[in-house]
Amino acid sequence: MKVCTYKRPTPFGMQKRLGLFYDEKVLIDVNLIWQAEFERLGYYDVSNRAKLFAPSSLAQFLRQYQEAAIPKLHETLELYKQLSRAGILKTLAGGDIAVHLLDAKNLSFDVPLDEIAMYRDFYAHEKHVKIGFAKRKEEIPPAWFEIPAYYKGGTTGFIGNEETIPWPFYSQQLDYELELGLVIGRDGKNIKGKDIKNHIFGFTILNDISARDIQKKEMSIRLGPAKGKDWCSIMGPVIVTYDEFNYEEPNLLMTAAVNGVEWSRGQSGDSHYSWAEMIEHMGMEEWVRATDFIGSGTVGTGCGLELDKWIKPGDLLELSIDKIGTLKNIVGTPNPKP
Repeated sequence: MKVCTYKRPTPFGMQKRLGLFYDEKVLIDVNLIWQAEFERLGYYDVSNRAKLFAPSSLAQFLRQYQEAAIPKLHETLELYKQLSRAGILKTLAGGDIAVHLLDAKNLSFDVPLDEIAMYRDFYAHEKHVKIGFAKRKEEIPPAWFEIPAYYKGGTTGFIGNEETIPWPFYSQQLDYELELGLVIGRDGKNIKGKDIKNHIFGFTILNDISARDIQKKEMSIRLGPAKGKDWCSIMGPVIVTYDEFNYEEPNLLMTAAVNGVEWSRGQSGDSHYSWAEMIEHMGMEEWVRATDFIGSGTVGTGCGLELDKWIKPGDLLELSIDKIGTLKNIVGTPNPKP
């Protein structure tokens, strides 16, 4: 299943809604499907009942259902089919339980995971790591082969598909980073690698935007990254649930294009560490929570730093991962200094 957060203007302002793709042309509204079902069953105050049963926030949905989130979405999909066959396409208040994307006006996709408890980004692809250290005339340190290292980033700067990438006033050199992202669907502590299928909700595309000039300064003093990363990361446009990969770690083709020209190509499975190893490591004596978001680290060739090519204002970035889709963004102009 493909899950998203979509936006539509209403008389009360822009609303964000939890959506589930029926196919590539029809997007169903999880909350409104259950509202329509409660109406059919004759319940009182169906709006509040539906909000509690099927919140229109993926973060709330995951916190509520945990490992049952994927089965509950499958149940929602089947319910849509039943309602549709019965000719029930709207709630009594006129809300559409499904939107045909070809006919939809003013619909856009937001960050699919609307709240992130913790963002961790790993450094797991040796091809990428090797080039980075070579540029500093260094060998990969032995410790990299011993533990799957990661940094913890900001959670409030995430943007979604087709949004403009903000260019911070303090940086002169931005870069994209092509990564596979993972959404945690169940809480856990001291998780064993063999049990990760109980904790993964799904996968998405991550563009871990970097201010390379600032990151270089931060890393030179053996701290960070911080201001080199935390103002912006990009996720989307959808999350593909783990069952679509048969609850196995996927090996997916990943590409990045700038203004229609391919710059990057790699495989998500070309990683020194498995997701099982990464999740087990990060959960040692530490809570991993539903709505945590994890990056794999940049795939080999997956950034301008490796290629000595740099994005500039106005560029169109298109990051694509097989079975997930394409994440598109325009690079913005540098912000004026306050």
